[in-house]
Amino acid sequence: MNIDQQVIGTDAAHRSTDRLIRIIGRFVGVGYGAYLLLLIPDIARTGSVIPGWWTPTAVVVVFGTGFVFAASTFHPSIGVIRIAGSIAALAFPVWAVLWWIAWDGTTFDQGGTFLAAFPGLAALAAATVWPPVPAFVQMTVSVVVVQLTNQAVREPFPRSNAVADILFAMMFCTVFVAATLAAVRTGRILDATISSAQNDAARAAAATAREVERERFDALIHDEVMSSLLAVTRHGRTPSLARQARSALMHLDDLTTGTAAETFSADEALAQLRSAATTVDESIEFTVDEHVLVRTEQYPADAVRAIAAALAEALRNSRIHAQASHRSVAVELTPSSMHITVQDDGIGFDRRSVPPHRLGVAVSIEGRMRQLDGGSADIHSSAAGTTVRLGWKR
Repeated sequence: MNIDQQVIGTDAAHRSTDRLIRIIGRFVGVGYGAYLLLLIPDIARTGSVIPGWWTPTAVVVVFGTGFVFAASTFHPSIGVIRIAGSIAALAFPVWAVLWWIAWDGTTFDQGGTFLAAFPGLAALAAATVWPPVPAFVQMTVSVVVVQLTNQAVREPFPRSNAVADILFAMMFCTVFVAATLAAVRTGRILDATISSAQNDAARAAAATAREVERERFDALIHDEVMSSLLAVTRHGRTPSLARQARSALMHLDDLTTGTAAETFSADEALAQLRSAATTVDESIEFTVDEHVLVRTEQYPADAVRAIAAALAEALRNSRIHAQASHRSVAVELTPSSMHITVQDDGIGFDRRSVPPHRLGVAVSIEGRMRQLDGGSADIHSSAAGTTVRLGWKR
């Protein structure tokens, strides 16, 4: 799976808008249930006035679609939830209009139609699954229809101002609808921000990976290929150079085939380190602290290879530049760490005098160990010699 696919998968698993829609949908369903219980007396009263088919049908359709909307929030598909919410949003104004078709002109008490008690719930369903403009249109139509219905059925009784009732109901419902729209919009903004951040992180990770791989390849070319070619010009064909050339070819093959062990035992790690050292200098003094060595311990292959390559580069630099009469490598392996010390008694060097185009110390030693998780490199040089300490902690 590539980085883009990982980002897509992560984005699909973190949809803030979808979670908000599910939460609001369940809240709307609870509201429908509460209003159904509270309005049972009003439903019974209006049922004796309006033709018999409308009241039971309205209860089933209006409240039923609200319950279905709430139940749909447990469905994995957000598309199903949006459809259920749209049906609940449309059912209310449609049945409010059908009241006028079913009504036979009979007037009844001042309480009015029971639908006038909760137009805001259907408007919440609309605001949850629709854009702002259709949601406000649905709310406006629902409020106007039920308020006009109340005015019609209160004919024998003193009636309030219809415009005032409509405006009051509109303002009351608008507070909740606007809050719902704002919450859903916030979820969309959060989704977009998360997606943008993940894409930026993926691009940064890809760039970092390319840079790490480029530095790894540069270090390999410098450590193995260039050093082998340089040794040919200076020393000619020798058994040591042949081993170094074979090692370079093997490491280049590993880059192309990707066939490499993931862990090394303590003995295998020591063999890698010893091979890296003796490939550069057959007569190197190579010592191991046996007191802390646990031969059954496993070490990450990447850590062993990185330290071995840095070790080899430190010895190469010593052979080429230090004019030393003695060199040594001391290895200490513990269950959770590796410590390698490379020493010589050469003339030393001043880091400030090293030209910037010389990559041996900056890339092949310090840069390589810096890229290694838990890795470290410390170089101390004076006229009495140079000490390079390479470390790794699990």
